[in-house]
Amino acid sequence: MGKYKLNQIKLGFAILGIFLCSSSEGKIWHVAQKNLPGIGTDSQVRSIGEAVLQLAAGDTIIIHGGVYREQVTIEQSGTAEKPITIQAGSGELVVVTGADQLTIWQRVEGNNSIFFTDWPHRFVTWNKHNTHPSDDYHKLIGRCEQVFVDGYPLKQVLEKQRLSRGTFFVDLNTKRLYVWDSGNRDISSKKVMVEASVRSTIWTCKADHVRTKGIRFRYAANRAQHGAVQFSGDDNEVEDCTFEYSNSCGAKLTGERITVRNCVFQYNGQLGFSAGRAHGLLMTDCIVTNNNIKGFDRGWEAGGNKIVFTRAAIFENSIFTENRGHGIWFDIGNEKCEVRNCLISNNENAGIFYEISYSLHAHDNVIVGNGFAFTPSAWGANAGISISSSPYCLIERNLLIGNKEGLSFREQKRSTPLIEGGSEPVWNHNQTVRNNVLAYNRDAQVWGWFDIGDERHWPKSMQEGSVKKQSNTDNNSTNELQPGSSLADLELILRDNIYCPGPGQGLFNWGVTWKRHKRYMDLDTVHRELSFGRGSRIVDIGIKNFHKLDLRVSMDSPAIQMQCYPKGNVPGVRLGTQSQ
Repeated sequence: MGKYKLNQIKLGFAILGIFLCSSSEGKIWHVAQKNLPGIGTDSQVRSIGEAVLQLAAGDTIIIHGGVYREQVTIEQSGTAEKPITIQAGSGELVVVTGADQLTIWQRVEGNNSIFFTDWPHRFVTWNKHNTHPSDDYHKLIGRCEQVFVDGYPLKQVLEKQRLSRGTFFVDLNTKRLYVWDSGNRDISSKKVMVEASVRSTIWTCKADHVRTKGIRFRYAANRAQHGAVQFSGDDNEVEDCTFEYSNSCGAKLTGERITVRNCVFQYNGQLGFSAGRAHGLLMTDCIVTNNNIKGFDRGWEAGGNKIVFTRAAIFENSIFTENRGHGIWFDIGNEKCEVRNCLISNNENAGIFYEISYSLHAHDNVIVGNGFAFTPSAWGANAGISISSSPYCLIERNLLIGNKEGLSFREQKRSTPLIEGGSEPVWNHNQTVRNNVLAYNRDAQVWGWFDIGDERHWPKSMQEGSVKKQSNTDNNSTNELQPGSSLADLELILRDNIYCPGPGQGLFNWGVTWKRHKRYMDLDTVHRELSFGRGSRIVDIGIKNFHKLDLRVSMDSPAIQMQCYPKGNVPGVRLGTQSQ
């Protein structure tokens, strides 16, 4: 066969391949609030909801700039080979909001500063307070209404006579919304924009293999524990999105193998996000900051996030900071979760709180400035890492610096429901804490908060015998801790760590303050009495500039020599040696 003929055949196959590929690609839908030049009328729609109703596997929706006041539900799945993509147009600001703009206002007779409009919305109907939770503490916090004037939130009051500048009141009996602008302006004029949250859910993805990119979600009127945005399908990807100013939870993740990449969760009323049975969740390069701005009870569910019944979740290369509660909270039956190469800083309670769960692997993180809120009920939950009745954890190569406490074990008589059903007693045992730096933590570098009726946390030689010994007898499990157990039976291993308490700061505290406890000021006594500290040292590692998070050290720093320094990079932090 001649070379010319062979090239013709190759060219023919190439053209055929291009044709087949192009014919197998999905359709591109454009969503825009005005006509787009060059886009056919059969490819452009006015709303996101209209576009998702026409989706097929492999399709793409491009949302062009604008504020979309709608509630979107995606039910059409893609496939691994033909995922569905829903994304903002390149360089365009796309906002999907739970708020509507209100323009029809009347002045209140007798007070020209207060205006009212019709309000047919009632979000919580199953209790007399119209709140969730329904206790007195949440009588105001647990309401769902939100009002924004020119983008600034107003404060809600529960009685009309309490209205003042910068507040609003919802009268559910007369179905009216009353607003008094902070600037005392005429809000019926076109010079002021008033928005009120009217949708409790703004985005629900029930489908599998869907990519959501570049969208800003805000202003949902969602109740506590209810996500403004919900991803319940499997194998979804969420990228470059922002979840903000929802009344409670920014996003709720309940599908399996969800990847959340380069997203921001900020200024949400209760939680940045929550996750339940979200096995295989991967969160990478994200920021979770300034959540629980409404002040929900942080001992119940509030802060950066809360994760339950989830196996093999990974949080990596992300920042959890300034949350009013815990930075990362795993609670109830989680298994084999991992936190790596994250900056966890200045959260008001624990940086990582791992509660009645199993097998946390926390490594190569920078955890600073956590736990300083005044929350007396949160004893044992104000450390850089707090492990609460959660066995089989491995904590290694973390910088735990400048927290209220560095690392804490929190123990009560607890049991946990399990992912596969049933429940069993759970307590701290088989923990390994190695090759970490615990420095300048105010109250203690390590604190064992054991509020239990037995003396398991003391060695046999130190048990007084005056406290009645008891076992965890929940459900008669064969995994119960036996009466008469001691610290050696718990197999808590703390070795090869660096400790550096500052002047007046604690080293090891053991036991709760309202029962028997002891403060240790030197490692020799810790090792002799508790058998902790093998290979550990009290020494300064020589950080360059803590306040600027320039945490570089010298090549001969003990942190390098003892392999206590994080491997890899951490966002927002400068790591490495000072010669670099």
